[in-house]
Amino acid sequence: MSNDYTATISVAATPQQAYEAINDVPGWWGRITGSTTSAGDEFVYVVPGLHYSGFRVTDLQPGRRIEWLVTGSYLDFIADKQEWNGSTVRFDIREADGGSEIVFTHEGLRPEVECYEACTNAWSTYVRVSLKEFIETGTGTPNLFKGDEELTGSDHAELRERIEGSAPVEEDTMAAPRL
Repeated sequence: MSNDYTATISVAATPQQAYEAINDVPGWWGRITGSTTSAGDEFVYVVPGLHYSGFRVTDLQPGRRIEWLVTGSYLDFIADKQEWNGSTVRFDIREADGGSEIVFTHEGLRPEVECYEACTNAWSTYVRVSLKEFIETGTGTPNLFKGDEELTGSDHAELRERIEGSAPVEEDTMAAPRL
């Protein structure tokens, strides 16, 4: 049995509704630059001054699975700043008890890695609270950075270029506050 981090939630929504909400990353996690709608798409997520991660969508099965490969990362708070590189984030969705069950797995995030405690605490909040609320009500609690912490699309592209050496992501997706 794997000891990769997993979190399981049950939601009052169909598997397809859950799939669509998970794929709307700004609604439950925070602002991204890039796209999550097709296999091969790439996106970037940044917590200013703390965390950067670039992802490639590797598997999309509507109503069943979403999977992202971490193509580059920078975790400012640990010694191995690129600890997430090559790890995989996956959401497995199935119909259950009049709703859906979602099993979130971060393959490679194990108890022996340095960021395990901090990263699992963060994932737990995003998945068990924000994502669950977003699926069930349409309103999650994503990170919304404003003022000095707000990053522009070009800021995201520059960070990605510096960390991954990749071409900049062109599309800019901003999480809009939901009323």
